[in-house]
Amino acid sequence: MAAVEPSAPAVTPRAGAHPLGARRLPGRFAIPARPATFQHRGRLRRHLDLGRTTPLTMVNGAAGAGKTLLVADWAASLDEPVVWLTADAGQTPGLFWACVLEALHHQGLVDPAEVGFPADARRVDRKLLARLGFGLAARRRPVVVVLDEYDRVTGPVVSEQVEFVLRNAGPGLRLVLVTRTEPLLPLHRHRAAGTLTEIRNAELAFTPEEAVGLLSLHGLELSVDAAGALVERTGGWAAGLRLCALAAQEADDAEVYLKEFEAGRSTVADYLLDEVLKRQPAETQDLLLRVSVLERFSPALANALTGRPDAETVLDGLRRQNAFVEALGHSWYRLHPLFGEILRAHLEVTRPGLRPRLHGRAAQWLQHAGYLPEALCHGAAAGDWEFTAGALVDDLAIGQLFTGLRADGLAGLFSRMTTQTATPAAELVRAALALTRHDVDRALVHLHHAERTLADEASDPAAAQLGCALLEAHAARLPGAPARAEKAARSARTLHPEVPARLLEQHPELDALLLTHLGATLLWAGRFQEAREALNTVVAGPAGTATALPRQESLSHLALIDYLDGWLDRAESKALAALTETERYGLPLSAGSAVGHLVRAAVAVERDELESAQRLLDETAAPGRTGPDDPVTAAARALVTARLRLAQGDPPAAVAAARPTVRAEAVSPWEQGHAAALACAAQLAEGHPEAAVHTLLDAPDGPAACTVDAARALLAAGHPGPAIDLLDALPPDEGAGPAVTVPALLLRARAWDLAGHPETARRLVTRALLDARGERLRRPFLDAGPWVLRMLGAGGPEALAEGWLLRGRNVAEASGPLVVEELSAREHDVLVRLAQMMSTEEIAADLFVSVNTVKTHLKGVFRKLAVNRRTDAVRRARQLGLM
Repeated sequence: MAAVEPSAPAVTPRAGAHPLGARRLPGRFAIPARPATFQHRGRLRRHLDLGRTTPLTMVNGAAGAGKTLLVADWAASLDEPVVWLTADAGQTPGLFWACVLEALHHQGLVDPAEVGFPADARRVDRKLLARLGFGLAARRRPVVVVLDEYDRVTGPVVSEQVEFVLRNAGPGLRLVLVTRTEPLLPLHRHRAAGTLTEIRNAELAFTPEEAVGLLSLHGLELSVDAAGALVERTGGWAAGLRLCALAAQEADDAEVYLKEFEAGRSTVADYLLDEVLKRQPAETQDLLLRVSVLERFSPALANALTGRPDAETVLDGLRRQNAFVEALGHSWYRLHPLFGEILRAHLEVTRPGLRPRLHGRAAQWLQHAGYLPEALCHGAAAGDWEFTAGALVDDLAIGQLFTGLRADGLAGLFSRMTTQTATPAAELVRAALALTRHDVDRALVHLHHAERTLADEASDPAAAQLGCALLEAHAARLPGAPARAEKAARSARTLHPEVPARLLEQHPELDALLLTHLGATLLWAGRFQEAREALNTVVAGPAGTATALPRQESLSHLALIDYLDGWLDRAESKALAALTETERYGLPLSAGSAVGHLVRAAVAVERDELESAQRLLDETAAPGRTGPDDPVTAAARALVTARLRLAQGDPPAAVAAARPTVRAEAVSPWEQGHAAALACAAQLAEGHPEAAVHTLLDAPDGPAACTVDAARALLAAGHPGPAIDLLDALPPDEGAGPAVTVPALLLRARAWDLAGHPETARRLVTRALLDARGERLRRPFLDAGPWVLRMLGAGGPEALAEGWLLRGRNVAEASGPLVVEELSAREHDVLVRLAQMMSTEEIAADLFVSVNTVKTHLKGVFRKLAVNRRTDAVRRARQLGLM
């Protein structure tokens, strides 16, 4: 990754896109402002300066110990890049790293096009973290990253990932953790290695001299002895000292008041309520209590909750008084967390029933201001599910239940929706939730109820109807119903002019999802050209987090079409491109990614790379998939499994795998045809040619591959003439690739050979070799039988087979299998870099993978080339024409 130096302009995201999938409240990346009463603490700043020589600095202290302002004061004085991020409570790995990357991007320190963003709230891809670490390591000047309130990060996964990035970033990163608790990092190792700078609670405590300075800033002049007594009683707690100073400002004798400060006080809450809240004017008390339900607030939002116009003046005054109101920048504020918690509890006691109404007002304001995620959270907290569901649907954001970082969060939020809410929007949300579980029947009940209700209204809201179209297309894809999917797509096109263009631009995932469902359904129906058009539209559309999943699925389905048409390289290339979307955004295994893995497995079978095929097939059944397969995925899985079992020499298992088990409303000609062809091939392998003939002759019309298998069965049954007639009757298909044409050529060659025309047979074998060589297509030659060996050695074709089919052996030496296992694409990448004399570490950095991953690929290369050393591997690869 090319690092961007601070002098370079900040990288700006593409207009209309946002890496987190929605607009966020500002201030989370700003270094907190220091109030006028902030006490500079030279001894701690000097200690923090030592941290510039160690990769990790930890400032660990209790709430109110002054950690954040201390580090903010120090960070503001640095002459090197500083990235500030305040963590959120309960953040999952995907959200945490999305925020970190956005903070770095906000400062112009990373290029999101090169590093990427995670798109799944639950997880983040290790390769993305490696790209981040390597990019920071390449910087000429280190960047200081401050993670404030890191104690909110409670999961061990995030901490392990933080340690991974810190380790890989090397001198390019200086990480500062501001936390109340011990982070889940290997601190003992850092201490032993001298790579940790620590400032703990005891050191954060104010000294008497520092307390004198703090009190002086509040207009209180105390002796060192008096300040020392106060420090002793408060333990030097920064928040306690500030609270005392605020309260003492109103006392007749500040020194006497401070001496008696803790007498009769049992909790900090009592003090905050009596000496801070109740000392404010009634209007200010009311404002503080009302805004306590908010994590962050602006003066306009505070006015909406109070019904008054003076929040800006009040909040600015409280900020200047350091009365537990903190400025976040851009005119946004928050309460000190402890103060806010106490105020919320006091609100429940003094004004029962007000809190839900406040959440409702906040939700309305936030939606109008364009902060949909926060609006939904407050709507749910208010128990106003009619508003919350309506806000999601009216904003055209219902597609976010299926894509991006917020899918799980939204599903969890709406899982609490009461059954009493029966609006069309609520029914649409219930239908969407059912579809995420692949429960089509339940989804259609809710969807049709919503459609009937919308039809009864005087004016049909276009946004809701467009949401209906999306869900109808999804519900049509799962049971393989092309007519319903096409109807939904037509309905969506009709509704587009009625929906504000702004909403369509903000939510490109809606059209991308709908066209992906349409393309997958048309593919199932065998309408490949129409399916290509829909899927290619998705791939050519806007890229980004919002559309990453539909783009991934569209590429995977396009890869399947290429495979079915016989083009292995095209299919593999598109399947790998789909995986690039997965790696860039940390996507989970979805239906689309399963199809991509299945296509790669199918290609590996055709190339006789059976171990790779089995591994890829196994990956599609990994934990994380939810719900049953849709028809396309199920058919692809059956096809690949049967082909693999047949190649492994297990015909009964192939027959069992190829049996049609897909439940769909429409018949798929390619699924039925390939199932029959596989059953026929299995019967031939078991020595039952007559049964194989009847299997395919009785089957419905299918793809050309089925006709080829029928001809093979006739030939095996001793009927070469009818076999050739059947092949001659095949309609010309200019779009068919080698995986379709090569088996037909070999079968014709065998028929002519049996008919006593070896020269004609040899010409056909030569054509087959020429066609198959570019795709590394081996399976048809293995399936053709031992006569191919004799034909290869009979006057010329042998040279065309060397290096990829015979792999450097002549026919006389080819007593064993014709081929050896091919290198995978990634193994070939490693081999190329070996030839460039790159070290293991350099290869890992160049490929954005871990060193252990490179070592694993090296072992595979050595095994497949039958060597033990790097130089031997390079020499052997050149002998075999692999480089």
